[in-house]
Amino acid sequence: MKHGTQGSAGTGTGGSPAPGQVRVPVQPGAADVDRGRRAPADAAPAARGEHTHSEPAPPRPGPLVQRSSVRGQIVDALRTALMAGELRPGEVYSAPALGERFGVSATPVREAMQQLALEGAVEVVPNRGFRVVERGARELAELAEVRALIEVPVLLRLARTVPADRWARLRPLAEATVRAASSGCRATYAESDRAFHRAVLALSGNDQVVRVADDLHRRAQWPPAGAPAARGRADLVADAHEHTALLDALIAGDLDVVRTLVGEHFTGAEAL
Repeated sequence: MKHGTQGSAGTGTGGSPAPGQVRVPVQPGAADVDRGRRAPADAAPAARGEHTHSEPAPPRPGPLVQRSSVRGQIVDALRTALMAGELRPGEVYSAPALGERFGVSATPVREAMQQLALEGAVEVVPNRGFRVVERGARELAELAEVRALIEVPVLLRLARTVPADRWARLRPLAEATVRAASSGCRATYAESDRAFHRAVLALSGNDQVVRVADDLHRRAQWPPAGAPAARGRADLVADAHEHTALLDALIAGDLDVVRTLVGEHFTGAEAL
């Protein structure tokens, strides 16, 4: 669903580190270490890999991992709220208000919303927060068309070359989409839906295809403006069963059925 600067901003006047910040010392090269050479005696303390008395000790990595974990949890929570219609298209939400809702500071919320902005779910509103993107029927149709242009040729090529046993290994993922759809939770289904499509495209061995198609797929899943907060369970289940039917055709090597199912699946993608 836009992110500080590096370099001189991390130092105070005269090259000294700003309060609370750490300069990462430049370590001697591997070749110098192997030959037992040392950095010149007149080299700057950072170049010798030393800490001066004015430099604080490097921070432990623990808090960084924890912060990343919090940000990831907030991203997941926001995605769920968006899919459930709790965050409405066209509305502006501030990071402090959302932080209070999730019981965290504004910082991880702001970072999470910036991630969602990259995914096309929200847009930055200067000095106010983030607006949930209003996605119309035309944009959803365009996303479905682009997805079809990428995924359909790849899938049809794979249908002619991938052996049945490799398709059979995707059965658990296809069945997982049916279970997710049966739960009626659009957010849960969205994740399992993309997981199945990623696994299919991964058989091509082309990481760029997988990455681009997954980004388009995610964008296509955000609810359009004016849509119900959540689609009915029956709609999700019908879409999920297309995965299992497609997999059955791929395992059987029935290319005619594969072509038909693929066309139907992407035709209905804009509505799901």
